[in-house]
Amino acid sequence: MKIAISIPDSVFREVKKLAEEQKRSRSEVIVEAIEEFLRDLESRRLIEALNKAYAAPETEEEREARSAALELYARTILAKEKEEW
Repeated sequence: MKIAISIPDSVFREVKKLAEEQKRSRSEVIVEAIEEFLRDLESRRLIEALNKAYAAPETEEEREARSAALELYARTILAKEKEEW
């Protein structure tokens, strides 16, 4: 898809220089930059969501579930590893 955008002259010169150095088109350089920006934005959104999810204190139900999971792990995995030694 073709679009028309306005960018500062200094940015255009940098993109043009980079494209020439890498023997690529300006479009390829710009698309790669936009894709990297979008990946970075998605990563930041994910980190923000995780920080928000883990910012809340653990509920009693979550503590009990974690405790039960640790007990199950100890009974199954750790016991099996002990037998193998």
